[in-house]
Amino acid sequence: MTRRAGSADLPLHGGRVPLWLADRMTRLGAVMAEAIVHEYGRDELLRRLAHPFWFQSFGAVMGMDWHSSGITTSVIGALKRGLTPLAGELGIHVCGGRGRHSRATPSELVAIGERVGFDGSALAQSSRLVAKVDSAAVQDGFDLYLHGFIVTDDGRWVVVQQGMNGASKQARRYHWLSEHLTSFVDAPHAAIDGPSQGNIVNLADHRAEASRRAQVELLQAMGVDAIAREFAAIEASRVPGRRLVAGRDTHEEGFQLGLLPHLSMPDRHDVRGSDIVTRRLHGNLAAAAECGPKDFAELLQVPGVGARTVRALALVAEVLHGAPCRFTDPARFSLAHGGKDRHPFPVPTRVFDHTVGVLKGAVRNARLGREEQLEAIKRLDAQARRLEAHAKGPSVDALIAGERRDSHRYGGRSVFGWEAEVEATPPARRGKSG
Repeated sequence: MTRRAGSADLPLHGGRVPLWLADRMTRLGAVMAEAIVHEYGRDELLRRLAHPFWFQSFGAVMGMDWHSSGITTSVIGALKRGLTPLAGELGIHVCGGRGRHSRATPSELVAIGERVGFDGSALAQSSRLVAKVDSAAVQDGFDLYLHGFIVTDDGRWVVVQQGMNGASKQARRYHWLSEHLTSFVDAPHAAIDGPSQGNIVNLADHRAEASRRAQVELLQAMGVDAIAREFAAIEASRVPGRRLVAGRDTHEEGFQLGLLPHLSMPDRHDVRGSDIVTRRLHGNLAAAAECGPKDFAELLQVPGVGARTVRALALVAEVLHGAPCRFTDPARFSLAHGGKDRHPFPVPTRVFDHTVGVLKGAVRNARLGREEQLEAIKRLDAQARRLEAHAKGPSVDALIAGERRDSHRYGGRSVFGWEAEVEATPPARRGKSG
């Protein structure tokens, strides 16, 4: 996956993840991370976490609200809870979090460094610099409130940070990756995610190098007080339609930052057909229907695994094995396990638990040298790509309606409670013929 992966608009949502979902997210997130490390290695897990499209899809397949800023907090929290007991085995450590947990990141890194042997103090400094760049060098109107630092035993790391703009009720997520990072102040980001608000001051862009150098020289020559007086005078005499961007005075149509692939998350909660690449969804459904009886009923032998669980596994398989270009529609992955706010449908807890059971069994056997189960899950992803060119299936609306109708049977649950059984509508009575 590429270092500079794109951007996303995230509506700012409050509230907490209920315990029943947080526990499931912890178990599913941990076993998916184990599967990725087993198949592709630790560095690949870091690359994926640095990819904003994949990160959003990862959160959506775990039952979190598909479009919400809360995915960032809940995914980092789930990984921290789920991977900490496995740190000795996987060599992956999740530090930081939201609020006070973010401020504890440097001390966590130092303590882990003392245990495993990397330079924790140097990584603590990296953590501080990352936060400083995104809070001071990139002045985009978002105040940082979350800092997640994931590091491996060999000192490679990824950082996922998020800031909020209370006035616009928007969040912006920033992704950093240590791979190929040569400077903290010269185009260091793997990606910057958030709503477009015109030009921003980004002194970390490589095109602002002259501006950074000039600022240091100016500070040495004039001092802080003199610079403050000059800046006040400039602000008072600003010409309408002109503003300072990256240390330059420019017109509205002037200096623009380079464009990246852009993912826009709407404010609405409902999932619509326009949010999903339907041919990909039909490929997932067709792969589940074709591979399910052959690979799962006979091979995996997990009690309770039926067609609905295999459908969820087809979407999980793509998150595990899919190429970066296939995550432009994160809403599709919410069709695996729904969402806590009942969109696109309540979380099918029984299906969720079966998904976790299948993956845990497959990873456990793979560690013992029996790869058949993980390979069966991998085949679901390959089969979906092969079938999507000609596969047909229900519309997104019809699929969601069916899930809501059957939600009680799947153990449907949301923040509003358990789903009640939907009574069948009795057929209309025919009148007597004349």
